[in-house]
Amino acid sequence: MADQVGASHILLMYAGSMRSTATRTKEEAQELIQKLKTDVEGGADFADLAKEYSDCPSGQSGGELGVFGKGQMVPEFEDAAFSLDVGAVSDVVETAFGYHLVQRTA
Repeated sequence: MADQVGASHILLMYAGSMRSTATRTKEEAQELIQKLKTDVEGGADFADLAKEYSDCPSGQSGGELGVFGKGQMVPEFEDAAFSLDVGAVSDVVETAFGYHLVQRTA
């Protein structure tokens, strides 16, 4: 297994999630992230969706988080990123920050 991976993500926060300024409900965030997952599976560009929808500042750069090693991300996010093949997109990942789609880039 790799010591480091590269990843991009789309983060949808909701009212009450950690560091959130979002006003959407948890249910609204969950519905939207599921729609985005379907869009990606249908061929939509991950980076374009990140720019349009992600609540993380990384969204401005297409969700790119760069390369990181074990212990640098919250466990749920890290587990998803390290389990993917390069180019693959995760199922919806829930963390204290909200809902993520993770794309492994390296």
